[in-house]
Amino acid sequence: MSGRPSQSSDMDQDEELTEAVCLESDLQDGQMMEVNVGHYSMLLARSEGRFSALGNQCTHYGAPLSKGVLSGNRIRCPWHGSCFNVHTGDLEEYPGMDCLPCYKVKVENNKVYVSIKKKELQQNKRIKIMSCRVSGVIHTILLLGGGAASLACAETLRQENYGGRIVMVTRDDLLPYDKTRLSKVMNVQSDSILLRRMEFYHQYDIEVWLRKEALSLDTEKKTVTFDDGSVQNYDQLLISTGCRAKGLDCPGMDLKNVKMLETPEDARQIHASCVGCRVVIVGTSFIGMEVASYMTGKATSITVIGSSELPYQKTLGPEIGKITMMMLTEKKVKFYMNDMVTEVRGEEGKVKDVVLKSGNVIPADVLIVGIGVVNNSEVLHGSRVAMDSKSSVIVDKYMQTNIPGVFCGGDLATFPLAMAKGQRVTLGHWQMAQAHGRIAALNMLNKETELNSVPFYWTVLLGKTIRYTGYGEGYTELVVKGKVEDLNFLAFYIKDNEVIAAASLNYDPAVSVIAERFVTGKVITKKEAQSDDLSWLKLS
Repeated sequence: MSGRPSQSSDMDQDEELTEAVCLESDLQDGQMMEVNVGHYSMLLARSEGRFSALGNQCTHYGAPLSKGVLSGNRIRCPWHGSCFNVHTGDLEEYPGMDCLPCYKVKVENNKVYVSIKKKELQQNKRIKIMSCRVSGVIHTILLLGGGAASLACAETLRQENYGGRIVMVTRDDLLPYDKTRLSKVMNVQSDSILLRRMEFYHQYDIEVWLRKEALSLDTEKKTVTFDDGSVQNYDQLLISTGCRAKGLDCPGMDLKNVKMLETPEDARQIHASCVGCRVVIVGTSFIGMEVASYMTGKATSITVIGSSELPYQKTLGPEIGKITMMMLTEKKVKFYMNDMVTEVRGEEGKVKDVVLKSGNVIPADVLIVGIGVVNNSEVLHGSRVAMDSKSSVIVDKYMQTNIPGVFCGGDLATFPLAMAKGQRVTLGHWQMAQAHGRIAALNMLNKETELNSVPFYWTVLLGKTIRYTGYGEGYTELVVKGKVEDLNFLAFYIKDNEVIAAASLNYDPAVSVIAERFVTGKVITKKEAQSDDLSWLKLS
């Protein structure tokens, strides 16, 4: 028998399933719900009097969008804040990268019918239509860095029918990958976290140069010189070289088993070296706390050293820091706070113990350092690109530097944050880096677009996810709904009688609702945050 599918099986795949999923009156304008067609879950929404049927799984990590927020024509994911157009399914906000599939809807005799082809049943995402390089177009856009901003920029350029040459250059030996996973699933295989496979770059004529580092930039000649001696011309440039982990400034940092987390290989090495060993972690922000969480049940002992009184003190605040510390303490993680490492002592070239300023000496087989980052801005030294005192690149609301045609995005950029009244900020958030790349691409193509994304990030501790939106620096008051100690809370960060940020645990989709309020510019007052009426948060 032939191994080829028969013509009838092809016809079966094109067969359309049509089912009445609800009454027209079951769904009011501005509402959405999960429905089923042929045992396949999808999202039915009603906006501006129109019904839409879309995939119900967020294209980022598969969250049920029916549990999210419908605001105007936009659906926001309850988990990580990705947004999609309710009528087209197109992606409108990261961290998701792909669009939602859309299905036919018709209304007859007060019944809503949804139709889907059998071959579409397993397709829970779609790539937006993209162009390729056009023969004869000699324009070149050069992307320095292989992270979230560069990839979003490259994809947006092709989605907007840019026909020139796109060259992405990274010193990494991997194609762009999901860096948010490294501190959460440390024994990860590189192949499983790639954002796109090589076939994708080939299909859309995006050149990717791996293991190549930019050394210098000449903005007058419009050239970049690389570590192998090669020189590349550009017409427009995106600088998104990111940052690297900061080391401890003390003796012993050169010992074996002193680790810093930057790549999937680092993550795997940390996992392998920590199992069954005594682990000391320096740093109590997101990396340090997530690594400590991951190591519970794997290392024989875990000690965390922090320079502040509580974890996350400058970001999530002391109330949440206290409960996260308690969560890990219950898993036998030991904390030394208000302290610092003065020396790492070794034996036969390996870490033996860690000496603290307080005089405490902690036995250690592995030391993991997560105390902050240093900008990868060396390529700009000697160039005319303006930087601030911390070597962050200064950009405007279009992500352009002081040099026309030169843009910057990601961790390296300091940019005006719209929701913070244009205050210049530097944020190491994955979703914001992607937004930077998209805005840079649109403005490269003279499609004048301002950055108006609202920060949205998350951290995972012991299987529990804390979600955060906004920009809370300088907050003066915290209003908490629920109970932090019960791991069921919503925290409002208040400044000048307005909510400027929010964090939650087991309170979905509250943070997504608040993010949408921030996007529209509608102020959430302190009085509203304090009110017992939380109906506006659309909690189920």
